[in-house]
Amino acid sequence: MAATRKPLIEAKPRRRKKHPPNMFAKNNIPSAQTVMSTAASFAASAMTTLIIEEFDGLTRNQIYRAAEIYLGTKTCSSMKLCKVSMGEKETKIVVSMAKNQETVDVFDGVKFKWRQVTRQVESKNVVFQGQSSNVRSEKRSFELSFHKKHKEKVLDSYLPFVLKESKRLMEEKKTLKLHTLGNDHMRRYVGGAETWQPIKLDHPANFGTLAMNTELKATIMEDLERFVKRKDYYRRVGKAWKRGYLLYGPPGTGKSSLIAAMANYLNFDIYDLELTDIHTNSDLRRVLIATGNQSILVVEDIDCGIELHDRQTEPQPGVAIKPKRSSQ
Repeated sequence: MAATRKPLIEAKPRRRKKHPPNMFAKNNIPSAQTVMSTAASFAASAMTTLIIEEFDGLTRNQIYRAAEIYLGTKTCSSMKLCKVSMGEKETKIVVSMAKNQETVDVFDGVKFKWRQVTRQVESKNVVFQGQSSNVRSEKRSFELSFHKKHKEKVLDSYLPFVLKESKRLMEEKKTLKLHTLGNDHMRRYVGGAETWQPIKLDHPANFGTLAMNTELKATIMEDLERFVKRKDYYRRVGKAWKRGYLLYGPPGTGKSSLIAAMANYLNFDIYDLELTDIHTNSDLRRVLIATGNQSILVVEDIDCGIELHDRQTEPQPGVAIKPKRSSQ
């Protein structure tokens, strides 16, 4: 009879169950600095930041301009450092955020943090009229920070409110400006906001005092009113919202006074363009893009600034000109 084998039993020591360290034990209590740092990390991860640059390509960002105007009413009440300026011939003080400063705005019970950011662009050495100088420019932007759960409120309510409020503030404080081109070599290297240099338009001309044929004056005023009211119509038919007038006559016949009267009547700024200051097509494009909306662009002495060709002259060799048909 075969002997039966007994199962081999190996005795193992009993393992003690490990417990996680007690964070509240005497040696594991986190410091106040650690707690605050952890809380700040969680808070930062829940924040969203929008960057609003001053320029979008060659065109000025309207949201940046609106924020600049809107925050000017909030800055000095919530910050220790703000910028105050007043242009030549101006009568009103302009308040704005200083470089790289922060402020907090509250809208509909929600806090929004604004930060102005200014970065220096690499300097360029420019030689002009035999003199060398360094041209330095800046890139400006706003950073808008908020809790990510309020993103829709920012895009649908807060930023539209800032745009609307800034427009109201501009209408209240607006003074008409006469814009002229800046220094030519500076415009080429700096561009953007430096393209035009504004001064206050202090011209007393208006349609009430303008010496002009009464019927012609009424016709111009009616045409201006119709143009301003038909902005939506121009958009529907796919045409640019603009209106052109050709003024001609000897010096002193009232062309400049009529332009000033139109500007005062419409509350539009004037941009005075001398074609002799324009050297290339890209220069002209840059200048036109830098003009503001709802403005009057005046092209001085257009007949002297370009070379006009007489179509009745004899054709050049190799160029064929069809004879003009006589009307019956």
